[in-house]
Amino acid sequence: MAITKKDIEHAALLARLELSENEKDIYTSQMGSILKYVENISRVNTQGIEPTTHSVPMKKVLRDDVATSSISNDDALMNAPEKDRGCFKVPRIIE
Repeated sequence: MAITKKDIEHAALLARLELSENEKDIYTSQMGSILKYVENISRVNTQGIEPTTHSVPMKKVLRDDVATSSISNDDALMNAPEKDRGCFKVPRIIE
């Protein structure tokens, strides 16, 4: 598929870019080269290769979700600037 100057102008319009005539010529050539390379990649024989979502094997990076005891209320409120009846006290935001 050959890219045309009109295609570049349309893409520039969508991206809200103002391009000079020289830039349009340059981008037409560059996009044409990119598309030509992609066409070469599409010719590679992939018969018998299973599709993947990742190029490297995935490994579990999180620890097991195991219930443990939590910290005490006093420890949680230890550094609170203000506390009231066992809770964090924060400024009122609704008037």
